[in-house]
Amino acid sequence: MPIRAVIFDYGEVLCVPDPAAHRRLLQLTGLGHDAFEPLYWRDRRDYDLGLLDGPRYWAQFARDAGLSFTPAQIEALIENDVLTWTANLNEPMLAWAAALQNAGLLTAILSNMGPDVLCTMRQEFAWLAHFNQLIWSCELGIAKPDPAIYSLTCERLGVPLSEALFIDDKEENIRAAEQLGLHALQFLGITQLRRDLAARGLLQDYPQPGGSGPKDDGIDVLLSVL
Repeated sequence: MPIRAVIFDYGEVLCVPDPAAHRRLLQLTGLGHDAFEPLYWRDRRDYDLGLLDGPRYWAQFARDAGLSFTPAQIEALIENDVLTWTANLNEPMLAWAAALQNAGLLTAILSNMGPDVLCTMRQEFAWLAHFNQLIWSCELGIAKPDPAIYSLTCERLGVPLSEALFIDDKEENIRAAEQLGLHALQFLGITQLRRDLAARGLLQDYPQPGGSGPKDDGIDVLLSVL
């Protein structure tokens, strides 16, 4: 079956975590990288599900770490956490998404996303309006790799699972999508994505990531409005 829709993860696919903001998180907590990372992700799923807001997430982080944060510190932590996921867009991937849109494919973003990052994205990223569907875990109370969120995305796009391609950086999310019947590719970089598309024979009549291939005349459209 031909691909009619491409579904993008956001974090580490359409954006690259900002290293400067991440360093500020370490400085604010006083923790080293190896101590910080497990604590950062421990309650992240509840944050992404909308069960925690920013202040409660960082208060829980403090309890887990045996720390105490002032309200001002929590505000700074939320600010730099948001910047980690919004300050450094993956512009070649956004340009590819725009080229696919111009070529007539449906597109969606399906992201495990906390409310604070999402609020900033909606305020600052006009390009979100170019996607046919925007699926955010914190608004639905379900998150990848729950099969329900993939099914809902395809239902809202109006395409069968077998006619959608899902791109995500996490292997467990890819496996879940494939088990449900979607085409799915793990994103590790532009060059690898091009190779995997070619190996699977997917989207070969459409623009390719990185800016070459049939119908590439629209690949710079989104970059011009970023």
